[in-house]
Amino acid sequence: MDGYRLKATIMDEAAMKRAVTRIAHEILEKNEGSANIVLVGIVTRGVPLAALLADEIGQIEGARPQIGTLDISFYRDDVMRHIAPVLHATDLPFDLEGKDVVLVDDVLYTGRTIRAALDALMDYGRPKTVQLAVMVDRGHRELPIRADFVGKNVPSSRGEDVRMRIVPNDDANSVEIWVKDDAEGSEA
Repeated sequence: MDGYRLKATIMDEAAMKRAVTRIAHEILEKNEGSANIVLVGIVTRGVPLAALLADEIGQIEGARPQIGTLDISFYRDDVMRHIAPVLHATDLPFDLEGKDVVLVDDVLYTGRTIRAALDALMDYGRPKTVQLAVMVDRGHRELPIRADFVGKNVPSSRGEDVRMRIVPNDDANSVEIWVKDDAEGSEA
């Protein structure tokens, strides 16, 4: 990425697959099966991660849970800072009423994305529960939000950028830490 350099790859494809398998089992255990579960991926990288989780749950339980996608562009508290936010479609092909919704996102950082997702989700119905699954929790929360299911906790500095790459959005599956080019000599 422009102005950034790769510092480290902290999860490769095999590590991500193990994390998806573990998270799927944890979701099933917490919800006593998959009968009432729906997965909602937050656009963009939460969507393919939700698909991987649904596939894994389907292999374990014999029934794949339904998946929806949630665009939070206009629910963000920084929407006015973006001149032209990129819009994606929200697609929730099921009724949320009484469902155990598992929100899925790539990296949990300040909590602001999840706050926006909760606001957006409530515009579509009233679930029984809302749970959060993320591949990475990097800390630095600004809001009282925590993930129920985490692939990996990654302590990071605010100057670092933790990114999940996932097919089909990217050319590979991995989690990487990137730093600004000018951070060459600084403590990360």
